Amino acid sequence: MRTNPHILEINTRAWLARLQAKHGRRFALHEIPDQYWQEIKANGFDAIWLMGVWKQSPKAGEIARQHPDIHAQIRQVDPDFKTEDITASPYAVYAYETAEDLGGDESLKVLRQKLNAMGIALLLDFVSNHTAIDCPRVTSDPDLYIGTSDQVPHAHKDWFFQNENGQWIAHGRDPYFAPWSDTAQLNYFNPKTRDFMISRLLKVAEMCDGVRCDMAMLSLNKVHRDTWWEFIGGELPRTEFWTEALQAVRAKYPQFTFIAEVYWGLEWEIQEMGFDYTYDKVLYDRLRFSNSENIRGHLGAEHLFQMRSIRFTSNHDEEESLKAFGRDKSLAASTIIATLPGARMIYLFQMLGRPARVPIQYLKETFEEDTHIRQYYEKLLKIASKPAFHGGQWALTPVSPITEEDETFRNVLCWTWKQMNTASTVLINYSDKPVSCHVKLKAAGGEGKYLREEFSEIEVLFSSQMQQQGFSIELKPFESKIFSYDI
Repeated sequence: MRTNPHILEINTRAWLARLQAKHGRRFALHEIPDQYWQEIKANGFDAIWLMGVWKQSPKAGEIARQHPDIHAQIRQVDPDFKTEDITASPYAVYAYETAEDLGGDESLKVLRQKLNAMGIALLLDFVSNHTAIDCPRVTSDPDLYIGTSDQVPHAHKDWFFQNENGQWIAHGRDPYFAPWSDTAQLNYFNPKTRDFMISRLLKVAEMCDGVRCDMAMLSLNKVHRDTWWEFIGGELPRTEFWTEALQAVRAKYPQFTFIAEVYWGLEWEIQEMGFDYTYDKVLYDRLRFSNSENIRGHLGAEHLFQMRSIRFTSNHDEEESLKAFGRDKSLAASTIIATLPGARMIYLFQMLGRPARVPIQYLKETFEEDTHIRQYYEKLLKIASKPAFHGGQWALTPVSPITEEDETFRNVLCWTWKQMNTASTVLINYSDKPVSCHVKLKAAGGEGKYLREEFSEIEVLFSSQMQQQGFSIELKPFESKIFSYDI
C-alpha cells in the first residue's frame, strides 16, 4: 500500500444484500461483478476492509433477532422491518472460516487474488477479546475463557452464562459498558489462550493482507486486569499479547498490515507494539464536536504518531456522517481526513450517502444513493491520490487576517504537501459562517506560473506580487479549496 493509504470499509453482508436487490441474484465473494472492484480501484483505494466475512454464530443470530435495543434502533429508520433481515453480529466470531453462504474460504481466496492483481490489499477482522457465545471452544476448552468452573460466580453473576456442561463463563465486555450477551470472554492471563489466539491470527494471516483488530486495547495486560481482576488476580504477565502476536505473524508475513481500534489515550502504546495504524478517535470527536483551533492543536502532535493514525468520519460503529455532522460539515470533515498524514478510511455507505446508521446486524439497506455525495467523494479521492499527498512532506500552513477587524481567519484550517517540484495547499473553512484569510505560498513558482484549484479546476495566473505578498481567499461555510502548483 502507498504511504497514507486510502482504505474502504465495506459491511460485506449488507452490501451483498444490496447487490442482490439490484441484480436479482445472490453473489458469493468471488462472483461479485468486476465493475464494482474496478470502480473502487478507479477511486484510488489501496485496500478494502471486508467487514464480517467469518462464519456466523447461530446463537448470536438468535440473540440479535430478539434484542429490543436492536429492534428500536432499526425501527427509527425502517418501521416495517422484518426480523428475518437481522443476522448475527460480525464481532461474535464463531470460527475464523469464511462463511459458506459467502462462498467459503476458496471464494475468499479467489477474490483476494483478483484484488491483489489490481493492486488492492484485502483486510479482514480479528477479534482478540472474545469469541461467540456458542463457539465450540466454549465447551471443549473452557479454560481459554474467564470463568468460575462449576461454582456460581461470587460477584457480578449477570456478567456470566453457563456453557453446555454447566460451567460458568464470562461474557465479553468493555469495562465502561454492559457485557456483550452474544460473546464469551477470553482469558489472556492464561498462556494457553495466547497460544490459541496467535494460532487463529496466523490462520487469518494466510487469507488476507492485513487485519483490523477490534477493541485492541481490551487485550492489554493492565486493561485486562482492571476489567477482570476479581476473577484473574492482579499479577501481570511479563509480555503483552500483541507483542507476541505481531512478532509471530511478521516472522512469517513481514509485510502484513495491522490496524488497531483503540481508545482511552492508549494509541501510542499500541503503536509502539508494532501496529501500523491506530484509530484517531480524538480527531473524530474534535471534528464532530469542537472547533478549528482544537483540531489544529491535535494536528500538532508528533509526526510519527500522525503517520500511524487512521482517520475517519464514519464507520460501522459511528453514526452515519451525514446525520452526525450535517451535509456540508460532513464533506468538509472528510476533506480534512483525506488530506492529512496517516491512513484515510472511508465507509462505503458514507460514500453512497446513507442518511442514517442502522445496527450492523440489519442487512436491508434500501436507501437511495445520493449522487452529489458520491461525486464529491470521487472528486476528493482523485485529488488526494496525487503523488504529493502520499510521498510528500506535510506541514501546517499559517493564514492571517485580511483586516485587523476580521477574526474569521481563525476558522480556516490550512496545510501544504510538497514533493519534489510540486505542492498542494489545502484550505478548509470549518465553520458555518463565510470566512476570509490571507495565505502566502512561499515555495510557489514565480511569474507566469499557474495555481490550479482542484475542485473547480480553475487556474489562476501566479504573479511575482502574489509570491511576495500572498493572496486573499474567501470561503463559503464549510467550503474547501485545494491549490496545486509548481515549486
